[in-house]
Amino acid sequence: MAAVPNLNDIVALDALALSDAIHRRRVSCREVMQAYLAHIAQYNPEVNAIVSLRDAQTLLAEADARDRQLASGESLGWMHGMPHAVKDIASCAGLPTRKGSPLTSEAPDTQDSISVSRIRAAGAIFIGKTNVSEFGLGSHSYNPVFGTTGNAYDPTRIAGGSSGGAGSALALRLLPVADGSDFMGSLRNPAAFGNVYGFRPSQGRVPYGPAPEVFVQQMSTEGPMGRTVADVAKLLDTQSGYDKRSPLSIANGASHFAGALQRDVKGLKLGWLGDYGGYLPMEDGVMALCEASLKDFSAMGCEVEACAPDFAPDRLWQTWLTLRHWMVNGSLGEMYADPARREKLKPEARWEVEGGETLRAADVFRASIDRSEWYRSLARLFERYDFLLLPSAQVFPFDAKTHWPSEVAGKPMDTYHRWMEVVIGPTLAGLPAISVPVGFDARGLPMGLQIIGPAQADLAVLQLAHAHEQQTQWVQRRLPPMLAGR
Repeated sequence: MAAVPNLNDIVALDALALSDAIHRRRVSCREVMQAYLAHIAQYNPEVNAIVSLRDAQTLLAEADARDRQLASGESLGWMHGMPHAVKDIASCAGLPTRKGSPLTSEAPDTQDSISVSRIRAAGAIFIGKTNVSEFGLGSHSYNPVFGTTGNAYDPTRIAGGSSGGAGSALALRLLPVADGSDFMGSLRNPAAFGNVYGFRPSQGRVPYGPAPEVFVQQMSTEGPMGRTVADVAKLLDTQSGYDKRSPLSIANGASHFAGALQRDVKGLKLGWLGDYGGYLPMEDGVMALCEASLKDFSAMGCEVEACAPDFAPDRLWQTWLTLRHWMVNGSLGEMYADPARREKLKPEARWEVEGGETLRAADVFRASIDRSEWYRSLARLFERYDFLLLPSAQVFPFDAKTHWPSEVAGKPMDTYHRWMEVVIGPTLAGLPAISVPVGFDARGLPMGLQIIGPAQADLAVLQLAHAHEQQTQWVQRRLPPMLAGR
């Protein structure tokens, strides 16, 4: 057997490499757990990414059990013995699901969500949860239960959200790979702010539930995050596929995602959406970084040109407001109706519910018609382009004490989430979109770019992202300062 890597070597391994080391018995599951727990103890206090951390002795005993299984020739799957923390929106048996709210129970859940059950079946050991914004609302992961998650590259700044804990944990190597969910960029925005990859899959690719409502809730979808595209694809393999409890879920084809990432991308036509012709305000430096990254795609042999959808962006925003008000009102309206519980909801949640109270059925139906026309508008663009490109955020990570920016580039923000308007297009169209790293500003703050594909073209999006990763290698080039040189 090869020499056992030291602790830093273990946590430095990406997920697939760690899986290989475990299965080749180059490192034991106990050694992996010890390494990660020590690393978490050292760095998690700096960022508060992992919450509800389980007892170390219990986790080591579970790692020992995984080692005994391997010794007898049994592997549960590619995540066998790997530490994993679930986003604190998803249910995980044995851990509380607080959703960042004092209105939730401290009691452990008794069942897994569909996605989490698949991660468990693949052999992962659940060590805790990753921190979120309250009820997943807002792209800044702070809440009154666990506090604020800081950015891996500057803990005084935000990590994004609502999968902010997952993004910072990945960047600091507190986890090999991470799950998250995305309503308004919650997989893409934290990935951009953490110099990692976050993939929002096609609507229905990852079944959501079990849930009381199974037809209209999938404007939000679960998905994978990782430090490599191959890790992202492998976790997507685990999460995706039809489940009868989720009737709109997609059955995977014969070819899954992780094994087919190599592709000749020369000649692909990419449409650059930019800031929608000046409509979206952007912090100084965001567009410059994203536009500079277009040269990387050109160097790969792709053809890049500016384009615009034939759909008014302010109409898109109004469509978003209506449908989001409607859905948040449906999920939190009962809490809001109780005055005692209403007072414990953050103001932004109350605003969403109140917005839903004024809607008529005709308003919601009109918004659904507009959403459908937006999809058709992008489908027309995909007749000319293979993929579309768009910044992952409109601002760089800002002061973590600020709940949300009051203005961007001199333009007032009239809602708590207007500063993330750039992410709503793929969400409303139900399209696959991945945030890929594109570099850093002069302050050392990261930014990402969305690669958007046609409906259900998840593999194609991952393939282009993989090619871009090979071209740029941003994750390897720029470690978080607290890890650099260690």
